[in-house]
Amino acid sequence: MKSVQNTHNSAGFDDLHNALLMIVGTFNRPQRDELLIKESNIQLDRALFPLLIQIGRFGPIGVVELAERAGRDYTTVSRQVAKLEELGLAQRQKNAKDKRVNEAVITATGKAMTDKIDAARAQIYQHLFENWQDSERTELARLLQKFVGDFMAIDRSE
Repeated sequence: MKSVQNTHNSAGFDDLHNALLMIVGTFNRPQRDELLIKESNIQLDRALFPLLIQIGRFGPIGVVELAERAGRDYTTVSRQVAKLEELGLAQRQKNAKDKRVNEAVITATGKAMTDKIDAARAQIYQHLFENWQDSERTELARLLQKFVGDFMAIDRSE
């Protein structure tokens, strides 16, 4: 009886994992970034786009952490952050508590750009969720936040 229960749970987890992989894959498609760049009416190299978004959402953020979040090599991300600096969209600074840590922080110009991106994303989501009830969107956000929080707690406990 127990093995039947484990098989059932495993299948449920497989479905969940497959759905999560599909979400990540969908969000990571270059076409998604290109669409948001176009809809935002901004000029930005697509390779820099996810970094600017991450810096805007989570900055100040260590360049090592930024590389991990982006799934890219530290040296590549460091060069790309330097490019964002050249464009006036981000700047690097030393971490206030640990001067060995370089952080990226968004500038006012970068924030203006991410505001345009956020507005374009909101229009896309408005269309995407037009047939959803407010309570369904709220519940989806709540459950995803709960999942991420619990998943991140695993990383912290190791």
